[in-house]
Amino acid sequence: MKIGIVGLGLIGGSLGLDMRSHHHTVVGVSRRESTCQKAVTLGCVDQASTDLSLLATAEVVFICTPIGLIIPTMQQLITVLPANTIVTDVGSVKTPIVEAISPLWHNFVGGHPMAGTADSGVEAALSNLFVQKPYVLTPTPTTPNSAVVLLEELLKELSATIYHCTPQEHDRAVSWISHLPVMVSSSLIAACTDEAEPQVLKLAQNLASSGFRDTSRVGGGNPELGVMMAKYNREALLKSLEVYRHNLDELKDLIEQENWTDLAAKLEHTQAVRPNFVQ
Repeated sequence: MKIGIVGLGLIGGSLGLDMRSHHHTVVGVSRRESTCQKAVTLGCVDQASTDLSLLATAEVVFICTPIGLIIPTMQQLITVLPANTIVTDVGSVKTPIVEAISPLWHNFVGGHPMAGTADSGVEAALSNLFVQKPYVLTPTPTTPNSAVVLLEELLKELSATIYHCTPQEHDRAVSWISHLPVMVSSSLIAACTDEAEPQVLKLAQNLASSGFRDTSRVGGGNPELGVMMAKYNREALLKSLEVYRHNLDELKDLIEQENWTDLAAKLEHTQAVRPNFVQ
């Protein structure tokens, strides 16, 4: 099968590596010629170009651009692709993308692989990145079943764990476990840098170890991605931030009141339910 990828970064490059390992022909498009050359050299694609017309004969196209470029990219692809081409995206927000593209392209299936690393760019592409990782598909009632089935077959080759939900359900879910953590992690880093005593701040920086590294990782990621999460999933993220602030205020109150019994009960509860999210 001929697979097209627009956006040759971590996700696009990793998809290309795995698709080629399963004997698919992969063609890629990037805004920079240097990225195209790197993608070919690294084995992420068979051929690459800055011209979208390279995708004219692709049977399936993955849009792997930043969130804000997904809809404009689809608007350009309309002039290039035959109507039977299946198009999907990898954006971490689904509702605005699906609502905008579905009327434009009959064979569109919203998608979101829950996989990645702290690195970016095609140089960060990894084989087997999607193995046993959640890969969400958000077809609508008008999405052709044949498009969903074919896309599922490709994702099964990657050994991804496939989930189906509505775009709205997806956005509410990821606001809790993906977008909220970015904002919380960012605020943690910002709060630490507000330490007024330089000597204490330097000591904290020297002592920071695995606990701080784990809780601050996503807050130290790509700022553009964080802004796009907030911009395109604003309503759901605001709701999750409000609930988080309520829980934080509750902890603050318990500590101020020296209510160690209720604090222990709350920490025991979070200890008990964490495995439901992290296996």
